Amino acid sequence: MTTQAGSAAVEETADGHTIVPGPRGVPLLGNLPEFGKDPLAFFERLRERGDVVSWRFGRGPALFIAHPDTIGELLTQVESTFDQPDLGIAFRTLLGNGVVVAKGADWRRKRSLVQPSVRPKQVRSYAATMAECAIALADRWTDGQHIDIKKEMAALTQLIAVRTIFGVDTAADAEAIGRAMDVAQREIGAEFSGIGALLPDWVPTPGRARIKRATAVIDAEVARVVARHRDGETERPDLLSRLLAARDETGAHLSDQEIRDETVTLYIGGHETTSSTLVWAWHLLSRNPRVRDALGEELDRVLGDHEPGFDDYARLTYTQAVVKETLRLYPTIWLLTGVAREGATLGGMPVEPGTRVWSSQWATHRDGRWFGDPEEFRPERWGTVEGEAGDDIPEYAWFPFGGGPRVCLGTRFAMVEAVLILAVLARRFRLDLGPGEIRPVPSLTLQPDREVLATVRTRRT
Repeated sequence: MTTQAGSAAVEETADGHTIVPGPRGVPLLGNLPEFGKDPLAFFERLRERGDVVSWRFGRGPALFIAHPDTIGELLTQVESTFDQPDLGIAFRTLLGNGVVVAKGADWRRKRSLVQPSVRPKQVRSYAATMAECAIALADRWTDGQHIDIKKEMAALTQLIAVRTIFGVDTAADAEAIGRAMDVAQREIGAEFSGIGALLPDWVPTPGRARIKRATAVIDAEVARVVARHRDGETERPDLLSRLLAARDETGAHLSDQEIRDETVTLYIGGHETTSSTLVWAWHLLSRNPRVRDALGEELDRVLGDHEPGFDDYARLTYTQAVVKETLRLYPTIWLLTGVAREGATLGGMPVEPGTRVWSSQWATHRDGRWFGDPEEFRPERWGTVEGEAGDDIPEYAWFPFGGGPRVCLGTRFAMVEAVLILAVLARRFRLDLGPGEIRPVPSLTLQPDREVLATVRTRRT
């Protein structure tokens, strides 16, 4: 297999995928400057070259894969022939060695301890909190009010995260936590796509100093709330209490550091990712009145005069499709990567050990082979409208939560949260965004590049 970016060689995998060379890089840095300038556009350009493209991340060999078949191979083979990569000191500073970062036996142990906290039965118990928080926000909105959707959704999902994870109404300093998370996200994105990705951990940089300060704020709050839980009631319905009570097969609890790492991981999954998804959903609905009207029709028909709850989730099929279509066009997690072990293959061809294999939800989700009119916001493609067939979407053509053994543990939590919040708010209001383009910025999650200002308009009383 040729992995030298810029080589003239073209090879073919056993299942017919062609391995083509990517753009020529520069000495030592490879294609990192082009990748760092605009990662989303870079991956789209690689996708246009082929389904398996060789390039260089710094001096190391790398492959970009765009076809659902090879993406499925990568995702299902992680923990067998592909390793979870080291995502850098900035990423580890924030997430520690939580279940997203851990490898091998350590990952399997942590997954077994965390997973029971987000099973369907537990998500049902959190749904009431999700709806209650959304209803309280809806009660504060008024017709003609001007809002920043980004701030409103961030505050809402942060409150839900604090209540469901910590079991309290507010953190000691919720605004400080939010600011710290914003700093951490920016610095992780900047380091990951810049020269910092190639620097040893011991090299000090201003960005690394900023993320350490931000993480210290987060750590202090987590430690305070953990201490409160341990000194208080033993039976609580929140995620943190379940983590504190969890035992592995040897009877051992999670350590204080492990509790911290998993709590921060759950906080990001329950707050940052859902907040971003909702911002993009409101943006798309404002720009697509037909879809907004169809969403309102379903909410009127299914909910009538009652507020949504967990039992309504399964019946809100178009609302689910709106969320899925939002995640297709603006996937919160926009790339996944793995490192080949000895014996790794893709498409029947061996992959050189140490090769870093990349896939991008952004690029594959916008591929016209799998999604007709890929730039169009069309929830009907998910087969939710009676009499209209959905698109024939291959497995792993849509993978906003990853897949395989390391699929996001909070997938159902995130979907239920986004659907219930959208149902509560869109049942009463529409949000009209102002003019101007909003661009996605790839940091830890895919974020809007600016404030998202809108006018609240009442749909019904």
